[in-house]
This record gives sequence, structure tokens and C-alpha cells, in this order.
Amino acid sequence: MKRTLQLAALVIVALCWLATAPAQQAGQPSTDKPAATQWWQGEDQWRRPQPNPDAKKMPRLKVEGNHFVDPDGKTALLRGLAIADPDKIKKQGHWNKNLFEHVKEMGATVVRIPVHPVAWRERTPEKYLELLDQAVAWCTKLNIYVIIDWHSIGNLETELFQAPMYNTSRQETYEFWRAIAGRFLGNNTVGFYELFNEPTSFRGTFGRARWSEWKRINETIIYMIRSFDNESIILVGGFDWAYDLTPLREDPIDAANIGYTVHPYSNKRPQPWEPRWDEDFGFAVDTWPVVATEFGFDTREGEKIDESHYARRIIKYLEGKGISWACWCYDPDWGPKLLKDWKYKLTPAGEFFKKAMHGNATP
Repeated sequence: MKRTLQLAALVIVALCWLATAPAQQAGQPSTDKPAATQWWQGEDQWRRPQPNPDAKKMPRLKVEGNHFVDPDGKTALLRGLAIADPDKIKKQGHWNKNLFEHVKEMGATVVRIPVHPVAWRERTPEKYLELLDQAVAWCTKLNIYVIIDWHSIGNLETELFQAPMYNTSRQETYEFWRAIAGRFLGNNTVGFYELFNEPTSFRGTFGRARWSEWKRINETIIYMIRSFDNESIILVGGFDWAYDLTPLREDPIDAANIGYTVHPYSNKRPQPWEPRWDEDFGFAVDTWPVVATEFGFDTREGEKIDESHYARRIIKYLEGKGISWACWCYDPDWGPKLLKDWKYKLTPAGEFFKKAMHGNATP
């Protein structure tokens, strides 16, 4: 009797299910949508890069003493330029190999690629990495090294920044460099990681900027990157919008295979510039590699770029110190501009830096 009641209950449950189940013709696929993936079903996004046959095509640069050297031990003095953010260029319809062919024509051996936090978020890291993959592939074919630059301006300690496009956080900065280091692990073309574009307290309006805390943040990022990549050269900027390297006299970054960045625009100090450049960053060249990753100038109508002009003096200074450099900016919108338009017509600054990249800007 008990078994009969159990069977009857099962029959009732089955009939109820059939009554509520959606109708489906024989041989037709179900119209039911699969359940959405739940948060606990997500996968780890940090994966080793896919094998790239061109990853080792270019010679791997490294730090040796106060210079960058190639595998034969020969000192590498790099000359180049920055492009605009790939997201901007893509949206304007000019993101293609042709852009980098013009960069090569300028004489560049290195190109700085600025990644703005707002663009990284809005495009999404996955889609943004696809743009960087393209840039690295094109630069490999053209024999141009790449600097990937996290392009924020502000105080990462207080997380206050100069404009909304630069807004980020320590967590996002850490996650960005984990993504970049994992993506370009073992790729010799990506020679440099510039950890943060321009650290500044903005004359105190962003709160105190303490070198001890800035050093700790950078060493944390370096430690993360090195868990993926022991080869790429890491670049660290000083305060005052990446101009002042004087804290290195007492407390340099505790890490190997690194260099320091400087942005020596003409307005940073009054003339005479050269002795002030010596005091503020030039001294560091005696101990570490230094790269001028951003600087440039605009000209007035009829202005001559003669021997007393900032342009000639900064190039003469950098080259005399053995400082590699990348000027700003190979774009018709972002100043100081090297381009007048997207037909690649050069401004006077563009013409000057083209000569400089070919080694013809100083007597």
C-alpha cells in the first residue's frame, strides 16, 4: 500500500511538470535561455600570453650601470616621440599601421604610448589590450621599441588628480600593471613600463606628496610586475610633474633594472636652464639611466629655432648626458603639437624633432 502511494505521488508530480513546461515540437531546439553566469563562476583573467613568434624579434634591452644596453653590451641611446592615447586615435579613425610608419619616418627608435585611466575603463581592459597588441605588432615590424605609460597626473597617495581623464586609484593602477605585465611577458618590443606619468601635489592642493610613500607605492608595483616579467625596464618619475629627481640623492627606489623619467619643459625653471637641470635631474645620470619621456615646445609666427632656443639647448643637454628621450606629441590636437593635421604635415616643432631624431639638430 505504501509503495502504491509513492508511485501515485510521483505520477502527480510528473503531470504537474508537464502542465507547466513550455510546449516544444519534436526535433525543435528549446527556446529556454541558459542561466546567466554567476559571479562565482568567473575565471581568473590573469593568463599567460599566447605564444608570439615575433616576441623575440627585437633585441632585449636592459640596464647596465647608468645606461641601457643591447645584448652585445652596446649602449642604446633612444630617440623618439609620444603618440596620443590609442583610444582617441581609434575613435578619430586614424589607428592603423600607417600612423606608425610615419613615426618610423620621423626617425623614432622608441614610441611612448599613453594610456589614460578613463579610456582604459570606458573601452574596457580587454578591448584596450587589443589596441596595444596591434601597436606592439606594428612596432615590431618597424623595429621601434615601446614605452607603455599609465597616463595619470596627480597624487596617488591621496588619490586626487588634475582632471577627470586622469582619475584613478591605487587598486586600478595595480590592476593595470598586472594586466600589462601578464600580457606582454617576454615581448622584447615592449621595452619599458612607465609606472605613472606625472606625480604631483599640485602645490599642495592634492595634499602632501611624501617621497617615502611614493617610493613604497612604486616598489609595490615593481614587485607585482616582476612576478610576471623580470626583463622589461621599469621607469619611475619624480615629483613636480615628473621633473624633480632630487629625492634620489637620499632614498632611491630599491629595485633592479629600472630607470627614472624626467619631463623637462622650458617653464619648469627660469633661465639659465642648464645649471638648474644639473641640480634637478642631471646629477642622477651619474648613477642611473634617465629618460626624458615628455617635453616639447610651441612656436610663434616667425620664431627662429636658433642656438639660444630652448629646443636646441634641451636636445644638446640630453644628448650630452646620454639621456634617451621621447618628445610630445605626434598628434594634431594635443599640444605641444608635432603635427598640423592628419595628413602628417609637421609643425615647426615637428620639423625640428624630426631632424633631432636623425641626429641633425645640434652642431
